[in-house]
Amino acid sequence: MNDNITPYVRYIGTDDKDLDLFESQYVVPQGISYNSYVITDEKIAVMDTIDQRKTDEWTARLEEALEGRTPDYLIVQHMEPDHAANIGWFAEKYPEATIVASAKAVQMMPQFFEEVNFAGRTQTVKEGDTLCLGQHTLKFIMAPMVHWPEVMLTYEESEKILFSADAFGKFGALCREGEWTNEARRYYFNIVGKYGAQVQALLKKAAGLDIAMICPLHGPVLKENLGYYIGLYDTWSKYEPETEGVVVAYASIHGNTAAAARRMAEILNEKGIAEVMLIDLCRDDMALAVESAFRYSKMIVAASSYDAGVFPPMFDFLHHLQIKNFQKRRVGIIENGSWAPTAGRVMSCMLSEMKSMEIMEHTVTIKSSMKKADLLQMEELAEELLATE
Repeated sequence: MNDNITPYVRYIGTDDKDLDLFESQYVVPQGISYNSYVITDEKIAVMDTIDQRKTDEWTARLEEALEGRTPDYLIVQHMEPDHAANIGWFAEKYPEATIVASAKAVQMMPQFFEEVNFAGRTQTVKEGDTLCLGQHTLKFIMAPMVHWPEVMLTYEESEKILFSADAFGKFGALCREGEWTNEARRYYFNIVGKYGAQVQALLKKAAGLDIAMICPLHGPVLKENLGYYIGLYDTWSKYEPETEGVVVAYASIHGNTAAAARRMAEILNEKGIAEVMLIDLCRDDMALAVESAFRYSKMIVAASSYDAGVFPPMFDFLHHLQIKNFQKRRVGIIENGSWAPTAGRVMSCMLSEMKSMEIMEHTVTIKSSMKKADLLQMEELAEELLATE
């Protein structure tokens, strides 16, 4: 990535290629970027800091970008530590600089930096407030719960740049940049996905802006085909399916439920469904499983019974869907049990607690291993799932 985004805006973020788990839960095989920017004008604004894992790199890049000048402002859009960890360092290094943030962010700062006296050091801004740097003017847009309550975005009016906080972010270090959509989707649904209504509110505000470029806090700067990215965010935040197809997510103890799930996928293919994705909940990335459930229009869950309930990997998956506000899907159920099948009841109960869910009447019950009689049930489940809605 070219550090000079425009003649006045410079990228000073860093890649983290060694992080194993983002937020201590999401695998990031391609790493992650922590993005920060400097706007140089009559006055200088630094747009966010980065994670403490890369403090030394960030401070060196900041000082290089400043070219001996002193920053006037630190704009804090988000207080999560992967973006705000160096506020304390900045406050000590540049005591004359003003820290600009939302009221809730200012309230949070002492919670993270007990040793810093923020009295007289902060400027609280609200929706529509502006800050003039010279030729550049920053306009602040409040975005509560995208995905923390203190979040704000910043629109630079002269160059039409939207500094978007965690919105439009993605997993992956910039030096390992690949196709945007998959890792952006996995990031969105696992990090922001619960807050679709709030994202919709933000998109309505963004519709009133003339945006030429989006600068997120993770992932690449977006300069072209912005309608594509904004359109995906609109679809995702409405909880509408992005792709017509079926996810078959299974949790199998000894392999018999897995065999049934694979056969179910074949039946769906035979019925003309080209997009069928098998997810092994015992082995595949949970974030991928969650992302896929949101991506496709339909889902089948297959699980073994366990301790008078459901096998824990399936419970964990459905719990993730619950807390991420999964909704508006047609779902079929396959359960397995050798003496007292209980998985179907638990799965049905968890799914029915989600919004606007249509659970198929044909629950397939397998006793120990799949038999010829079960195939008829599976055919009936597939036909019901694929019936014209």
